[in-house]
Amino acid sequence: MSIDDEAQEPLEPRVGPVPEDDPEFRPYRHPAAGWGAARSVTRFLLEERALVDGPRAIMRMNHENGGFDCPGCAWPDDTKGLHLDICENGIKHVTWEMTRKRVDRDFFAAHAVTELAGWSDYDLENQGRLTEPMVYDAASDHYVPISWKDAFELVGATLRGLDSPNRAAYYTSGRLGNEATFLYQLMARELGTNNLPDCSNMCHEASGRALQASLGTGKGTVDLKDWESADALFILGVNAASNAPRMLTALAEADRRGARIVHVNPLVEAAATRTIVPHEFTDMALFRTTRTSTLNLQPRIGGDMALLRGMAKAVLEKSASDPKALDVAFIDRHTTGFEEYRALCEATPWEELERQSGLSRDDILEAARVYGEADRSIVSWCLGLTQHEHGVDTVREIVNLLLLRGNLGREGAGPSPVRGHSNVQGNRTCGIDHRPTDAFLDRLADACGIDPPREHGLDTVRTIRAMREGTVKVFVGMGGNFALAAPDTAATYAALRSCDLTVQVSTKLNRSHVVHGRAALILPCLGRTEKDHQRRGVQSTSVEDSMSMVHLSVGMKRPASPRLLSEPAIVAGMARAALPDSETPWDWYVEDYDRIRDTMAEALEGFEDFNRRVRLPLGFRIKQPARELVFLTPSGRAEFSSAALPDIVPEPGTLALGTMRSHDQWNTTIYSDNDRYRGVKNLRTLVFMNRADMRERGIADMGPVDITSTAKDGSSRFLTGYTAIPYDIPRGCAAGYMPEMNVLCALGDYSTQSDQPIMKHLKVTVVPAAG
Repeated sequence: MSIDDEAQEPLEPRVGPVPEDDPEFRPYRHPAAGWGAARSVTRFLLEERALVDGPRAIMRMNHENGGFDCPGCAWPDDTKGLHLDICENGIKHVTWEMTRKRVDRDFFAAHAVTELAGWSDYDLENQGRLTEPMVYDAASDHYVPISWKDAFELVGATLRGLDSPNRAAYYTSGRLGNEATFLYQLMARELGTNNLPDCSNMCHEASGRALQASLGTGKGTVDLKDWESADALFILGVNAASNAPRMLTALAEADRRGARIVHVNPLVEAAATRTIVPHEFTDMALFRTTRTSTLNLQPRIGGDMALLRGMAKAVLEKSASDPKALDVAFIDRHTTGFEEYRALCEATPWEELERQSGLSRDDILEAARVYGEADRSIVSWCLGLTQHEHGVDTVREIVNLLLLRGNLGREGAGPSPVRGHSNVQGNRTCGIDHRPTDAFLDRLADACGIDPPREHGLDTVRTIRAMREGTVKVFVGMGGNFALAAPDTAATYAALRSCDLTVQVSTKLNRSHVVHGRAALILPCLGRTEKDHQRRGVQSTSVEDSMSMVHLSVGMKRPASPRLLSEPAIVAGMARAALPDSETPWDWYVEDYDRIRDTMAEALEGFEDFNRRVRLPLGFRIKQPARELVFLTPSGRAEFSSAALPDIVPEPGTLALGTMRSHDQWNTTIYSDNDRYRGVKNLRTLVFMNRADMRERGIADMGPVDITSTAKDGSSRFLTGYTAIPYDIPRGCAAGYMPEMNVLCALGDYSTQSDQPIMKHLKVTVVPAAG
């Protein structure tokens, strides 16, 4: 497909830059991070002309006193006061935000929206930082300047004119700080709706629902100190080197102290081999690598639940001859449902566990041996487990396995989901939840003097459907790139274009600005790296990492434009206009974010004495009842799950395809067409396949292919002219990059357990390209 053809087809825009050279594939044989990361960062700093600002920012990132939190992943800050607690992708993310390039009124005057819609997503973001509020002018097909006052009034008038508050939806991406998050959900609920879809609906919803059902908490129970004392670490469905690179430090330290590290992933990623941690200068100088795994298992896509059940079956079988294989006292005192689960494991044949997992019995027994010999085990996972039809059951199976040996409520043990985006967990904690509990709403009502709605709102998938059907007429997006991140590209585009008004609060131009409603606003905000000046001085915001630590972040740079507003100020501006009779002191809150935090301390459980505790070194950890063996479940105990094992073996002729990021990518932001850790250069429109599957289909190495997905309802979606790359991946499995492949995930292809799009388990056929 030529670039000109792509420009005419808005559903398959080029995401990355136009490659300057022919595509290449050469398997990666080097350690993760190390000198490869150093060279990549240096090259990126040179390209962005940030050789001064970049290093300055690096020295202020993830520091406990006066620094700003990395706007990339949600891995916790180092507990030992490390001065360079950074990674390659974090540096790129910060430098991308601090670019000197600007998208101002002259840019929009020169480029019609129809023209911009034909640009690649890389080129859209690469234009630089947005500088002032813009409104879409349909007559000219251009965005034109608008004052903040008039922009807020447009939002307010439109919201006031709706016949029901449920005609609007308020989306949140993961980077929004806690204070802005709290104000945002407060505005939505004071308006009268719980339509608060967020990126968790597409990522870790399964984790939250599973942990809530099993343990009575929607979060993991471990912290970074637990990682530092575990005897065994099981890492499932995680590509740490790209998605949580600072985890490499924890893995290297675990190997050095003799802990066993088991990676479970259809692809053996670079982080599952060895590393050189860049801030360990002696290792860098001597090119000395450290192992990051002691065992790698490659189940078929979706086979993790069968592996986990097989491990549990092995532990239970061993207990017949070794009573210490089970923690019987823990099971009796703290759990329910054990006998039903034991019977289920005993009744599941080894042959079926092998077939569903794609692993041999010996592989499963080896993983079980590692687990059984460890006194303290942590199981960690990411989207490789959650974006499946049976994601909730799989995460509950993790808890089942942990409960068998009492790996909960003690140091060095427990469940540890890896949240991929900075503060996505904080968003949910601070109220971004379309299914709020009555307890949360009761506290919010008392603290804020409002009467919040009790009816559940819309999640991401249902918001898209409601916009397309015309029942939701206003879409407000706080950060992110909804048009590109959501499933079923055609349906998502149509949904956004059906709205009366779309509002995007952003730092950079992206696809969601050119796929818009009949009226559209771009509201530019401060970035995480920038100073936030308000009436009572420079403000700090708080964020929550993936292990429930809440800490402050303070920007260091002068804002990219004097016309930018902070996210709390933008939320307050919209709220004032939409709720002219509100008694909520929106302007007073924005003057001093401590005031927001004082109200949050009243409204949010676990945030008591917020302003004092968040200023402690490293902040504070939100209390997790399950960590103290207090289970807020109906039984008052940790609950074993006895879910049936799903049949996930692909039908003959089909493949199970999972979407993923490349290494040089952060969510929908693409830095280049390269994927260093998978050996790919100058190519993103690709599919990784098992070589035997390729030969069976008559597909040559690096040959062109067409991909067809078949949805649950029988409908089909297509990608043409992709390149097939032979890769070490189980038979019957394939993988490729999001967001390009999001078009293959039908809107109706979501889990009935979690309502998440099943982007890691699409049913596809791959054939040589026609013609």
